[in-house]
Amino acid sequence: MDKAGFLKQRNRLDFASLREWGILIVFVLIVGILMLLSPSSFARPTNLINIVKQASINGILATGMTFVIISGGIDLSVGSIVALSGVIAASFAHPGEYPLIVPIVLSTLVGGVAGFLNGIGVAYGNIPPFIVTLGSMTMIRGMALIVARGSPVFNVTKAFENIAGGFLFDTIPYLVIYFVVTAAIGAFVLTRTVFGRRVYSVGGNEMAAKVSGIQVDRIKVAVYSISGFLAGVAGLLLASRIVSGNPTSGVSYELDAIAAVVIGGISLSGGSGKWYGAVIGALLIAVIGNGLDILNVSAHFQLLIKGAIIITAVLLDVKSKGNRT
Repeated sequence: MDKAGFLKQRNRLDFASLREWGILIVFVLIVGILMLLSPSSFARPTNLINIVKQASINGILATGMTFVIISGGIDLSVGSIVALSGVIAASFAHPGEYPLIVPIVLSTLVGGVAGFLNGIGVAYGNIPPFIVTLGSMTMIRGMALIVARGSPVFNVTKAFENIAGGFLFDTIPYLVIYFVVTAAIGAFVLTRTVFGRRVYSVGGNEMAAKVSGIQVDRIKVAVYSISGFLAGVAGLLLASRIVSGNPTSGVSYELDAIAAVVIGGISLSGGSGKWYGAVIGALLIAVIGNGLDILNVSAHFQLLIKGAIIITAVLLDVKSKGNRT
């Protein structure tokens, strides 16, 4: 290898390392700074647990979004699925009507079916993912409003409220446990299964994946189904947390999920990224919000900081892609 080739290879590795480790370094630095600025408030164990709790629903959505984005797609419908599944869950959680398993199954099933239909549109309808999920985002939001008749659905059972509002050993919120379990399963699927390797292959080079015998269309349907199912889970948990099914909930949740994925170093062009990227991204967004609240900084600055981090992450992604050519 000549000197120019060696330098090009070294630059490529440098940018890859920067994308992979940069967000973790930034996360640790921000946590450290906030601990120094407000040690009595931010560093309290209860507040640290609360941060993970705040990140849980977005983290669950981001885990599903990770599958879609690694495969080379995008899903703009997850926020609306959160609203519809939450309304469905609350509608079947009234006292004395149905067992608790009914709202759980129905809400997650609705999410999975919505994701499946998105996948069908993308894979077999050959419609760009942005268009398919943009259309379904609007349709599903309309369905949520119709089912709820334009108003939140109240009067749910205590058992339903306890799904997301309870604690393990009176210390660890159930939401945190759901988040950890979801992330662990997502990590296992992406790193230890044939399906996970095929998701990366489809996102990296769809034509090469087809030539190698991978059923690309089935992979696409599967990843959108996963995203929809986890959005249904998030909707169930949100309805339990706010003790109602609100058809206007979940607005911009899809943007937060995409932000977590992108901030975590997962490439928007597909085919690359680590499973833990979305987890760190979701935690970073929650840390920034929590820290600024403690420091009495206006919530508007959270949007500025989040936007700046997203732009930086995308710039690093584009730069690393450029250095591969």
